[in-house]
Amino acid sequence: MMLYNDGCYYFDPQGNDKVAGVSQFFWSSNSSALRVMYTSLGSPEQLSQWNSNGGDPCVESWKGVTCSGSRVMEIKLSGLQLSGSLGYQLSSLTALTNLDLSNNNLAGGIPYGLPQNLTQLNLANNHFTGDIPYYFSQLTKLTYLNIAHNQLQTQLYDMFGKLSSLSTLDISFNQLPGNLPESFSNLSSINEMYLQNNQFTGTIDVLANLPLKNLNVANNHFTGWVPEQLKDIYLQMEGNNWNSGPAPPPPPGTPPAHRNPGHKSGGNNSPSDSGGKKSGIGGGGIAGIIISIFVVGGIVAFFLVKKRSKRPSTDIEKLDNQPFAPLSSNEVQELKSIQTPSTANTKTFNTPASINLRPPPIDRHKSFDEDDFSNKPVVVKKPVTAPTNVTSYSIADLQIATGSFTTDNLLGEGSFCRVYRAHFDDGKVLAVKKIDSSTLTNDMTEDFMELVSKISELNHPNVTELVGYCSEHGQHLLVYEFHKNGSLHDFLHLWDEYSKPLIWNSRVKIALGTARALEYLHEVCSPSIIHKNIKSSNILLGSELNPHLSYSGLASFLPNADQALNHDAGSGYGAPEVAMSGQYTLKSDVYSFGVVMLELLTGRKPFDSSRPRSEQSLVRWATPQLHDIDALSKMVDPALKGLYPVKSLSRFADVIALCVQPEPEFRPPMSEVVQALVRLVQRANMSKRTVGNDQGTPRQADNPEAPDYMS
Repeated sequence: MMLYNDGCYYFDPQGNDKVAGVSQFFWSSNSSALRVMYTSLGSPEQLSQWNSNGGDPCVESWKGVTCSGSRVMEIKLSGLQLSGSLGYQLSSLTALTNLDLSNNNLAGGIPYGLPQNLTQLNLANNHFTGDIPYYFSQLTKLTYLNIAHNQLQTQLYDMFGKLSSLSTLDISFNQLPGNLPESFSNLSSINEMYLQNNQFTGTIDVLANLPLKNLNVANNHFTGWVPEQLKDIYLQMEGNNWNSGPAPPPPPGTPPAHRNPGHKSGGNNSPSDSGGKKSGIGGGGIAGIIISIFVVGGIVAFFLVKKRSKRPSTDIEKLDNQPFAPLSSNEVQELKSIQTPSTANTKTFNTPASINLRPPPIDRHKSFDEDDFSNKPVVVKKPVTAPTNVTSYSIADLQIATGSFTTDNLLGEGSFCRVYRAHFDDGKVLAVKKIDSSTLTNDMTEDFMELVSKISELNHPNVTELVGYCSEHGQHLLVYEFHKNGSLHDFLHLWDEYSKPLIWNSRVKIALGTARALEYLHEVCSPSIIHKNIKSSNILLGSELNPHLSYSGLASFLPNADQALNHDAGSGYGAPEVAMSGQYTLKSDVYSFGVVMLELLTGRKPFDSSRPRSEQSLVRWATPQLHDIDALSKMVDPALKGLYPVKSLSRFADVIALCVQPEPEFRPPMSEVVQALVRLVQRANMSKRTVGNDQGTPRQADNPEAPDYMS
């Protein structure tokens, strides 16, 4: 565990508190965190005994603070008309379990680095804007979360999977849009949920099997039907667009709906009841049994017909050795007519037109006696389930959109795929990754569908979104959102005298966003995802230079990706242990991210053979100088023209030094990197001291109105 205190680093490799001087450390960290918080709140008179210069909150009984020994356990400051922000050191309050700042005038974004041992968090009735940070997914001990009556406007992230202890969730009276996240279904302890007066859309099916007692979804834009399981709880549902009439029956084979044990049993309200009589098997189950009987019967009939025909084995060999004939145009049209209709704009799954309708090849070395056949069970392989949240494209669709994959639409070439720009008839532009056949062979369609399913589950604002896929004729392609600003590599290394270089604030913003993406892959996803290919060309920039990490999950799920990536050795991004063993870990990702930060700081490439030998490797050249402020100022990208805060630069370099340490065990986890960068931003108060604009145009050095950034 690494903790920060007034710019110093404290390490506890064992992750426990029983180390020398720990009580002094907690006194110092608690006091420091609350002093920073007091200053960030504007040193309000309402907080008696609080002091920004010193003092001990646990000895002096600071207002609203409850301690156990020397450790702060609770902070309750409700209804004090406080304004400002909460500072940047709350995460050091490791014993804090209850934080109540409700009914105040706090504004801006919800604090990112909150203590991970919180069980109760109340930020209701303030003026918070933006989103509920992904960091909340790590607050796994929360039992009570209330952020009602704020001004949150960003769709909920799918981050509730680990909050299984949460019993009360109140996010009402905000402006939250979009569908409810699927991870709501993991809230196995939830009893009360208040979602009213937002802009939510879609259905509430994800709430069906939760142990809810009170649910309020009023005054949103929900559609569909209210699940039967929710009709016997205290439910407030007015002000939505519910469908009228009876709900449609479940698809064939769907098991009957069942109540979670947390619901009250409701007599004839049971979804399996019909006219007061209970049925052991629902209509869907009967349909599934009938389908299974037809399948087994068809296979038995097929083999019996083969036996009776007594066809010579030589004829069977001839038939077996004949290649499958391509489908005629009429057959293709017939197959297309039975597909589920879809367009490039709707996220539905189409049955590919290249379905193989022929029976499986016959094994000539096995007998088809009735006795032999009857003694072996018939195994019907479960079909691969296609993800429903992405679009299935045909090869023809993508050929038209990319101009038959011409070089004019080639955006780049990676270790195991080529990327093309795709223009669709509706005006949408997407990026198509054509995976190299050596990485995923033609007979691995099912594995590819599993890969698509896993990548489609990634949901983070700094991770490039998977839009669709194609798996036909031995080709495997992934379709992603397109970012017209290109990559960070382009901004840093391909700009000319007419380009707009990145200003310092934008560079820090890009580093923080990329760090959050990696934190999501490493510490939020379960199991953790190792990116393996962190570099500036895989960081795409949105319209406001928001970073989007590309290739996320791809290298971890492709069977031969490591071999392809190892061919790219010598790029300057690889950690030393990867060069020796070829094995990638979470800590090798951290190293590569540190190299990207070095690019942002210096404007240099990770490896540049055109420079003198001692300067060709960026890490080797830069690392010895990261803690020398004079040398550091000479290393900075000349494109910045000296427009940067010296303290911010120094702290940025400190984070780099931690990330690129040669020993992987000494590199910090990405959550600590994120916290360090958040503190850097908050300390510099960058939102109020911006030089130039977010598009990278620096203000002229001789502008008398430019703020003093050299403090």
